[in-house]
Amino acid sequence: MTATETFWSGKLALVTGGASFIGSTLTDQLLARGAKVRIVDDLSSGHLDNIRGHLGGGKVDFLHADLREPGVTRASMHGVDTVFHLAADHGGRGYVDLHQAGPASNFFLDGLVFAEALRAKVKKVVFASSGCVYPNFLQSDIHKEVYLTEDLTSGPNDADNTYGWAKLMGEFTLKAYAKEHGIGAVSCRYFTVYGPRGVENHAVIAMIARAFLKQNPFEIWGDGSQIRNWTYIDDIVEGTILAGEKINDGAAINLGTMERITVLECAKMVCDFTKHKAVIKKRPDMPTGPLNRVADNALAKRLLGWEPKVPFREGLKRTIDWYYGSKNRQEVERIFGRMLTER
Repeated sequence: MTATETFWSGKLALVTGGASFIGSTLTDQLLARGAKVRIVDDLSSGHLDNIRGHLGGGKVDFLHADLREPGVTRASMHGVDTVFHLAADHGGRGYVDLHQAGPASNFFLDGLVFAEALRAKVKKVVFASSGCVYPNFLQSDIHKEVYLTEDLTSGPNDADNTYGWAKLMGEFTLKAYAKEHGIGAVSCRYFTVYGPRGVENHAVIAMIARAFLKQNPFEIWGDGSQIRNWTYIDDIVEGTILAGEKINDGAAINLGTMERITVLECAKMVCDFTKHKAVIKKRPDMPTGPLNRVADNALAKRLLGWEPKVPFREGLKRTIDWYYGSKNRQEVERIFGRMLTER
């Protein structure tokens, strides 16, 4: 048995939003390490199919409920050792830019989860934060080789829409709980996660869906020069679990690659890998987000011994294979337009 398996063996982990893309993959890996898992998910964006294989086996307790409803969060904390708080009102770039009221509910949700975890004497809270916490004004020049370090949220702050502000306030709250109440805590800043089980409201999956639907012209939002560091799901989950094992003081840590990939480069890779011949049409009228968002992951390497293992080209191939092997064309056509700006 490895050290990480020994660490999690027999422990009960609560995964909020555990039927989601990231939450369900995290659940898979916690179970593989010997943990028991309780999932609370209202299925507003998660899918039961992501966890169906674990239900009925005695190691996963699933509660279909909204954590914001009275009593749900308190009941979910019973007997829990570690909370992985991934539940949130969130979506892709279209949603983050065009919807502010929904993500505003995360202020209440995060505060409630943290307060009930403290009340229940949970040992550790691992918070799924985001690269959206970083100041927009630092991410506006594509000609600079920018790598965002964790200390850049010490102020002045200029987070990415209401979603980013809620994540930043969640981090601050959790760090205060660690300092003043002694609860173990860590915030994991996720950078543009992609991979199997991803959904079409995020850029990589949306581009794969366009190829799957054989769209021509093939649209990309913005002028394509926006720089991202798309990070493969398995790397994100590994970093999250290591953070749950090794960091207790409420620190925030970047989980992201340091590859610098433009949206246009990604679109061309998708078309190349799928053999989709199309004219790429740029849509500068659509939401684009920060122009230059890439993590510095040196702190994760130092504190966790973590670094991403899956290069973007390899992860993209894996994701395309999953999408083409699992999706139904009529169903994708039915949901695609809505998913670009919704949850």
